[in-house]
Amino acid sequence: MDCTKRTPMPNRKTHTLYQQLKKDIVQGKLPEKQALKQAQLAERYGVSRIPIRDAIQRLKNEGWLVEHGKSSVMLRPLNADDAQDLYLMRMHLEPMLLAHAAPHINFETLGKARDILLQLQGISPDDILLNGELNWQFHRCLYAPANRAALFDTIAHLHLLCARYIGFHETELAYFNRSQDEHDALLNALSANQYERAGDILSQHIQIAGEQLVKYLIQRY
Repeated sequence: MDCTKRTPMPNRKTHTLYQQLKKDIVQGKLPEKQALKQAQLAERYGVSRIPIRDAIQRLKNEGWLVEHGKSSVMLRPLNADDAQDLYLMRMHLEPMLLAHAAPHINFETLGKARDILLQLQGISPDDILLNGELNWQFHRCLYAPANRAALFDTIAHLHLLCARYIGFHETELAYFNRSQDEHDALLNALSANQYERAGDILSQHIQIAGEQLVKYLIQRY
């Protein structure tokens, strides 16, 4: 499995609308705890209902929206229990996948992963969506050599479900620099063939991020 391989995208109009909806959600431009009707969204974004319907379905699949009555959706409420469950699953599954991948990680893969860290370092923490995408690309690059499709796909979906929470790490919890340091430590361990240490670093990386996020959500919500 190539770590640079991208998931096939839907048509351009739907994908652009999907990205805009995500951006508006993380920037607080769409109301929470209110019905969002397809017709109203179509008018707001100047498109027909078909791309709205397709973008909404994709966001429902990724946990950003939930159904709310007939032909309506609403933002999925953020809560500590969901966040804790997501990070607990990641904490157990990702080190398992890394253990399968580690013996097959070569210098080319490590180089690609370091390039992604440099890209992360060069963007603003306020660019939540790009932060989340690059964070997943980094992890994906290290997991792909495992060639364990079912486990990989499960983890990929968990990252999609975590995407709305990533922004809190960057904007509210000031976790970016620590996260980058932990990513760097992970690569150093893999470069030295210290696979057990790499697994421990990854597990702790996910655990600490999850604990901080849950604590923040309990206080905020």
